[in-house]
Amino acid sequence: MGINKSHHSSPLRRKRLKVSPLPPIPPFRLKLTFSLLCLALLALMGRVAHLQLVQGLALEARARDYQTRKIKPLGRRRSIVDRRGRLIALDEKRFRLYAHPSNFKFAGDVQGVSRRPEEVAEKLERLLPLKKKKLIDAFYAKETGVKLIEGLTPAIASKIQNLRIDGLELDPYVQRIYPQDELFANVVGFLDYDRVPQAGLELSLNNEILQREKSRSYRFGRDGTPLPTDIEAGVFAIKNDHVNLTLDARLQEVAVKALSEQLDAWKARKGVAIVMNVDNGEILTLASAPTYDPNKYWEYPPTLYKEWSVQELFEPGSTFKPINLALALEEGAIEPNGTVYDSGIVNVGGWPLTNWNNKPNGLLDFAKVLQVSSNVAMVNIIQKLNPSNYWDRLNQLGISNAPITDLLGAVPGHLKEKEIFVRQPIHQAVASYGQGFSITPLKLVQLHALIANGGRLVKPHIRKGFTHSTTTSKEVLKENDLLLSPDVTKTVLEWMESVVENGSGKGVKINNYRIGGKTGTADQTNDGINYDSKICSFIAILPVDNPRFVVAVAIDSPKKPYAYGSTVAVPVAKKIIESLIVIEKIPPRNDQTNFLSAQG
Repeated sequence: MGINKSHHSSPLRRKRLKVSPLPPIPPFRLKLTFSLLCLALLALMGRVAHLQLVQGLALEARARDYQTRKIKPLGRRRSIVDRRGRLIALDEKRFRLYAHPSNFKFAGDVQGVSRRPEEVAEKLERLLPLKKKKLIDAFYAKETGVKLIEGLTPAIASKIQNLRIDGLELDPYVQRIYPQDELFANVVGFLDYDRVPQAGLELSLNNEILQREKSRSYRFGRDGTPLPTDIEAGVFAIKNDHVNLTLDARLQEVAVKALSEQLDAWKARKGVAIVMNVDNGEILTLASAPTYDPNKYWEYPPTLYKEWSVQELFEPGSTFKPINLALALEEGAIEPNGTVYDSGIVNVGGWPLTNWNNKPNGLLDFAKVLQVSSNVAMVNIIQKLNPSNYWDRLNQLGISNAPITDLLGAVPGHLKEKEIFVRQPIHQAVASYGQGFSITPLKLVQLHALIANGGRLVKPHIRKGFTHSTTTSKEVLKENDLLLSPDVTKTVLEWMESVVENGSGKGVKINNYRIGGKTGTADQTNDGINYDSKICSFIAILPVDNPRFVVAVAIDSPKKPYAYGSTVAVPVAKKIIESLIVIEKIPPRNDQTNFLSAQG
């Protein structure tokens, strides 16, 4: 049996594929294609060369204009802080929100589509303190430039931006904030709506508080990221330097509260409290009542804007008697151990002058003169002085000059012209017990600092680093000029201590602390004729064994009966002094003795 190997017997036959030969490409077509590619390349290179060499500078300028934004300064101001760094005034960034209803569009909307005001109002209502209806009414009122709200915080502004609604515009600005509210309004003042300073330190130190910023141009990428080109290091950093004050917020709070309570209790018109360091003139407290909230200044009468302790005059009354005794000692008219007789009445140039209670006090030493606040005794003492020398002494104290200070609007006192003062004895007589001339409460504090520090006239101020070059004043006295001898001031200070121990200042007495003081109750007139009101005051120096502070309180026009310095001003001073002792850690006079006793 054999195998048939013939392939012709297979029913399937493979088809042969015919391959057509390609015709040759004509040489001219290759040359044409190559030529076209070369021409295109040459054209591209020419275009690039034209852009780089001919239009390069213009295109670069256009790109920079597109990438560059000019940032205008917001007019930032330095923060103001107290002696312990507590914020009194600062700038915070805020936003105004504007709407352009004709341009309303949500993210992802196609070109030409605009959203209805109702849709936008529904989204904004969740973020703003505005009702939906009010928003809709505002949107339909104008097609563009609708101011919706201002004072938006950065957090709320960021949420509005995240809505990605075209037609909403956030305009940044800075707003002055006073976190202590009314506590320092009388000192710091405020800025109006246009950020123009209107009162206080904001006005007097405007050039120092205002940060000098220039408009700057920065380059940004498409996503808003600043490009590092031409940017100086730290250019985006915000300067946090402060204006440091000598004031103490804790003591200021005590003083304002005590004053306000006393004004209410006595139906008084106004009051002031001052605490000053007797060695360097730093003011720890400058409190006034009534006061106002600088964050809402428009809600208060403008009469509250000025600080009357430096801008208004008053007759110091009996609080000036220690100063007059010091002048008498300095002139040699009296001796420390001398006496004076008080008959209850004294006639000067036909004018009968009496004591406050119309009673005689007999023979008095000079400590007792202050304790009973004898007007007649003071007249008899001052009559021993040469009138011309007495006027010269008062003038040397700067009665008629505005004190050198950084407080806004400090006014000079008023003292009679020398010729009139010397020729008419009545002026010398009434000046002996603090009337017939006028000074500011701040000047009274400055003069009592003389007694406390050994006779030096310091410059009252509330700003750290205060220098005379920052002020304008006619006062020419130097800080270290001795106007009174240390022996004289020490003697008078001991007499003032007796007022607290045994006289009208008893209400301020504190165990284990030596405090000197003097009360005052001066009649005053508003029309120049009728003396129908009074001002009650008290001034204290502590501690007597190592004087550091002067504390002054004055309350104007108390309405209730028995209104005197001892009943109206002393209680306020005691609250302030108690807090001052704690805050400044003033040790008691016998703390060492108590410590040894406890150990024994």
